[in-house]
Amino acid sequence: MLGVLYAALGAFTFALNNVAMRRGVVTGSVLQGMAMTVPIGGLSFLVMAVAFGELGQVIVFPAAALAWLAGQGVVHFVLGRYCNYKSNQLMGVNLAAPVVQLQVAVAMLLAVAMLHEKFTVLQVIGSVLMLGGSFVTQTRSSKRRKKALEPVAPAPAIVSPSSEQESAAPGPTPEPVFRPRILSGYLFALGAAMCYGASPLMARQAFLNAPGSGTAAAGCLAYAAATLFFSLVLLKPGSWSDIRRMNRENLPWFLSSAVLVAISQAFVYASLAVAPLMVVTPILQLSLVFRLFLSQLINRDYEVMNTAVVIGAFTAVLGSI
Repeated sequence: MLGVLYAALGAFTFALNNVAMRRGVVTGSVLQGMAMTVPIGGLSFLVMAVAFGELGQVIVFPAAALAWLAGQGVVHFVLGRYCNYKSNQLMGVNLAAPVVQLQVAVAMLLAVAMLHEKFTVLQVIGSVLMLGGSFVTQTRSSKRRKKALEPVAPAPAIVSPSSEQESAAPGPTPEPVFRPRILSGYLFALGAAMCYGASPLMARQAFLNAPGSGTAAAGCLAYAAATLFFSLVLLKPGSWSDIRRMNRENLPWFLSSAVLVAISQAFVYASLAVAPLMVVTPILQLSLVFRLFLSQLINRDYEVMNTAVVIGAFTAVLGSI
């Protein structure tokens, strides 16, 4: 029961993190968001480790558990997070989330391949539902965008005696605030799904090699590896100048996202420490439903919301369960 509660809280905070980051990358860059969330996430876990009295456990993790945590930190906090943020920037949270939801199918395939778990008929049906949900949102959104770009024939003008001397030129059609880039966003969302699908398995393996270890201490180690890896990205020419050009209006969104993602991952670690992977993973997918409502509250002008998105999201959640 405790694992279920932790997973549900992790799903909600992860959804809130995605919505906050989406607002930041509307005018900011993904690199700016990463530069805030990765190191601040590590500091947040360090504060939690001190508060929970787990700081001393950082140096007593077995080598196998340390290797799994380091790999999980790089895969989840750097590679997966970059793909997730980039897909959110390109096509919005509502369209990207059902595709990222395929992480459940990736996690199940890895569980079968690495842990030799059984792949049941219900899991096959769930995978098909998740695939169907993700494709419904993309195909319907593509048709909607093409239809919006088609020229509309002007209606015949009706001239009245009082308006014969006036110009009847119609006003310009307002452009939509946000136009999603489906193909590139879809590819990055698939990359995030693969990384996020492998991440829980790696974290679970780490806790199996270090039973009784603190989740905050584990998060410190994972974030330390992620921060070291991300520092190599900053060696690329132009990276620092991009970060220094950060708009002050985006700073609160990036900061809140950094803290929220650390809290979310702490809940995920706590759930994986006390509950099996097959129990935790489906509950975490409730974040997709949370994202729909939070996006409407915070990012209404920067998201695509229609019937297809809602149907696809709930179909993907049903498949994950």
